[in-house]
Amino acid sequence: MRYSCLAFSILAFIVFTACGKDKGTALDPEALKKNKLLNTSHQTYSLQDFYQYDSRLAALTDSIFNTLTDQERVSQMIISSIGDLGHSLGEAKALVKNKKVGGFVILNDTKENHKKAIEALNLTAKENHVPGLLFSADAEPSLLNSRIKGTQILINTNEIETVSESDSIAKLICKELKELGVHQNYAPVLDVGSNNSAIKNRSFGSDPDQVIALSQAFIKSTQEENIAATVKHFPGHGLVVGDTHFDLVSIDGDLQELNNYKPMIDFGVISVMVGHLSITNNPKYDTYGVPASCSRKIVTGLLKNELNFKGIIISDGMKMKALEQIPNATLEVSKAGCDIILIPEDEDETLALILNEMKTDTAYRNQVYESVKKLIRLKICLGIM
Repeated sequence: MRYSCLAFSILAFIVFTACGKDKGTALDPEALKKNKLLNTSHQTYSLQDFYQYDSRLAALTDSIFNTLTDQERVSQMIISSIGDLGHSLGEAKALVKNKKVGGFVILNDTKENHKKAIEALNLTAKENHVPGLLFSADAEPSLLNSRIKGTQILINTNEIETVSESDSIAKLICKELKELGVHQNYAPVLDVGSNNSAIKNRSFGSDPDQVIALSQAFIKSTQEENIAATVKHFPGHGLVVGDTHFDLVSIDGDLQELNNYKPMIDFGVISVMVGHLSITNNPKYDTYGVPASCSRKIVTGLLKNELNFKGIIISDGMKMKALEQIPNATLEVSKAGCDIILIPEDEDETLALILNEMKTDTAYRNQVYESVKKLIRLKICLGIM
């Protein structure tokens, strides 16, 4: 299904240009039209276009980027949370109004409440001339009913046995998400095995070939519905002992689950979530006590460069105990190469840390800009902008 690319209307560009800018470039709407930077031809885009070369899509991305201040740019990287385990609706509205977030993940509430909250936040964004919000969910088969109460009851992920079942369940999940207005699913889980305390029934099983096949079916069905799929938890959480929600745990030795990721990248998955796991006893990839999510060696060196992943890189939730001993962890995951900082403890602090670092580190500033442009491109392809 293809979605209309709303982008910004000429009016929206005028409004953004009229606002005070700290780094944004003031754009003349008439000049934009002459240079074909506005989507005046009603060109439509979908996730099928995200990885494709398209000069008009690139120009549209740049034109939107250039209307934003540095704070508005960095805020695109911050995905906060709403629901019983997240911000209240009032707090979330304030974050949107003050342009401090790019979207929200919905956590543990009823379908009706989530729908009302998403509608209210979209209205707040519109009223305050905020770029379109990205809404996401942990809508794995095993977690759907706890994250969004009142949705269809599904079997657990480890009970899915065939490609056909994975395809059908992904479509059912997409139907639920589209009714709410959710654009991105933090699924499927690519971890191997179900003995780990954090993964349990969330994995497709202990056979890597089966995990790959069922994950690809899930991704295909999800992204055909124009919802971005996400594989996790890079570089592998299934074979470790412990749970990063409660402590820093380590992959000891070889990255046995790494081979699951290249087929997903080649298959066109839009996003990868990086886990808060350290790597030990590995001469090439040892992180020396630092979580993979905070390691440039792992996020940029391995995922971006070696595996050639060009999509959206998401940190795992930033409130996990695995990060307790990491100073300025939100800045560190960004410096490592993550495009989305998921559920930071403090959005204001995160913005300040990143903006201050950008003032003195030109290479990092350019890296942030590339992350933001990827996120704008994603939002265009999702029909949010």
